[in-house]
Amino acid sequence: MAKPLVVSIPHNLGKAEATRRLHGGLTRLKSQFGDKIASIEESWTDDRMAFHVGAMGQTVAGHLDVMEDQVRVEVQLPWILAMVAEKAKSFIQKQGTLMLEKK
Repeated sequence: MAKPLVVSIPHNLGKAEATRRLHGGLTRLKSQFGDKIASIEESWTDDRMAFHVGAMGQTVAGHLDVMEDQVRVEVQLPWILAMVAEKAKSFIQKQGTLMLEKK
């Protein structure tokens, strides 16, 4: 089992507003990157979202925790995708920041 990929995305929105902006965020990614993403499932429990994303014939699972000043994303990459962990980390950081910036 590979070590999880962990990304922290700082924000100054407060927990409630950051959570509001992130709700449905993966669905928006599906519309933006639909040619690369086969399936997306997300479920929220309080300030934690669990997710499964099917991409490139692999399933990526993880969760994110919304905190007062940051969002912590933890992703379990299949071993075949672990080779691109740094690219994945940059992508998560960029897309997370964009979701938090949108009103």
